[in-house]
Amino acid sequence: MYEGVVQDLIDELGRLPGVGPKSAQRIAFHLLATDPADIARLQDVLGKVKEGVQFCEVCGNVSEQQKCRICRDERRDLTVICVVEEPKDVLAVERTREFKGRYHVLGGALDPLSGIGPEQLRMRELLKRIGEADISEIIIATDPNTEGEATATYLVRMLRDFPGLSVTRLASGLPMGGDLEFADELTLGRALSGRRAL
Repeated sequence: MYEGVVQDLIDELGRLPGVGPKSAQRIAFHLLATDPADIARLQDVLGKVKEGVQFCEVCGNVSEQQKCRICRDERRDLTVICVVEEPKDVLAVERTREFKGRYHVLGGALDPLSGIGPEQLRMRELLKRIGEADISEIIIATDPNTEGEATATYLVRMLRDFPGLSVTRLASGLPMGGDLEFADELTLGRALSGRRAL
């Protein structure tokens, strides 16, 4: 244990996802040795992120405007929506250059043990989008883990009664228990192009 504010910094860094106690300590001591101008730039960027970044009013992706760049792009196919868990998954799918439609970010996955049910996710907004537009296909691109599969199953049941709506799921090729953001472009691209009807 370190004294005062140094330990506070280590504790706060350790609360970040993917940062363990050793990494938090290394980052803290790196920051202590960093030039004050670099620290000021980091503080400025953190402030701007909290003040200037919002969620797209259409799809839920991160954006600096009311609509994200994908929802503003008129060249995108309006009839196909790819449903993902988090904004980071939008970037993962975009890297494949296989998908030309729009997205819907749920804001997580069903996880009853953590208190995350359909009400905590952007499911109602998805239903509203389908009801207001001429959507022909919903691609379910949730993570291939327990929570992602439960979310996909729930979505299939919820969407099966929409007439003329095709509901597909990413094809195999993604490892079970993995996250979309860590899949390479080739694997994710093949999974996207080989999706199957549910």
